[in-house]
Amino acid sequence: MLLAKIKHIVYYVDMKNICRLLSLSPLAVYFFFASGCAIGDDVGGVVDMDRHAVDPYYLTGAKEKQEQLKNLWTLLNQQDVSADAELLAEERFSLVCEIAAVYMRQNEYNVLHNFLASQIDAMPDNRYNVYYLLMIAYSHIQREAPQVAALYFEIILNNYPDMLVQGKSIHFACLNQLLDLVADSGRRVKYYQELITRFPDQTNLAVDYFLLGKAYEDIGEWNLAIQAYTQFLTFVGANVPGFPDAEQYAKHLVDFNKSSKDWTFETLSGLVNTVKTAIAAGDSWQLWRYRAKVNFFARSWSEQDTSDSGMAEFSLPDFMQGANVQYAATLDPISNATEAYLKTWGWSQFISTWYLYFRKIYFPLNPDIHGRWEWAGVYYGEKF
Repeated sequence: MLLAKIKHIVYYVDMKNICRLLSLSPLAVYFFFASGCAIGDDVGGVVDMDRHAVDPYYLTGAKEKQEQLKNLWTLLNQQDVSADAELLAEERFSLVCEIAAVYMRQNEYNVLHNFLASQIDAMPDNRYNVYYLLMIAYSHIQREAPQVAALYFEIILNNYPDMLVQGKSIHFACLNQLLDLVADSGRRVKYYQELITRFPDQTNLAVDYFLLGKAYEDIGEWNLAIQAYTQFLTFVGANVPGFPDAEQYAKHLVDFNKSSKDWTFETLSGLVNTVKTAIAAGDSWQLWRYRAKVNFFARSWSEQDTSDSGMAEFSLPDFMQGANVQYAATLDPISNATEAYLKTWGWSQFISTWYLYFRKIYFPLNPDIHGRWEWAGVYYGEKF
């Protein structure tokens, strides 16, 4: 994939630039183009024939900064390349980071990318290369190039072993950055799976399981979504930023999936007419059969939207005993294509007006059930 991208780019480059690039590794060639350099830009320093010379291309900023960079570059170029590879990598690392920090402060991103790419190319087996790549990725975020940044984070994950920086995993940082940058649900599934599997002690498992479920939904993997939501529900009371009803949402799907679903109706009219018939007959037992067996609620209009509110004390026969319950001829005007309300009145005890709430079932996992209707709950009192 990487070589294919390079070939696609090189096709448009004149022969002079191709010749200059042939001495670089494919990865360094890719870095050069991904940094946004236009054809014909001065790319000094990508290939340095004199190891001890300081290429003017890399001396950026005011005179004082140029002197600072020149001193740092001189120290870097004077490193003994015949020294122990690990020792050399350690010594160069601090110098490379210091030079890179100067370019970052100056917003010299093209120079920064070429500099770090040249370091990777010079020592392809250096274990610090993954950190240099991370610096390039973050710099692309700073320059508002999120797609390019995401590509670098992917390269790190797929091609380089993990590394700890101040006790923090680079791979862990990459996965979280990719979740901020990438909207594609198929790729997000992969990132959440990796976070959960590799970093269970560092990530918020409750949040990750719920969002993994949402990502599975988006790509149509409903069985896997239910599994993820089931795991999420083991974290009782967990909060998911941006999803205040996450627990209710997951519980509804998981419980509904496990239920018989034998209370559903093919059409709204069929359900409403059946409910009206039971009310007219005063048959509380028959009416109670038509309610949803899971996630049914009974609450006032002002109560918080929770899946089982009021159900511990709710007994339909108690409310119909000695009552003359009536219902509106038509559904309430606030009804729509997925929700419907039927006003009823005459219930015994306390509040006599109820709105029966009917809901179109959203459950793509089972095409035979998806799109059918259920009596999902009761709202007490006049609506606001």
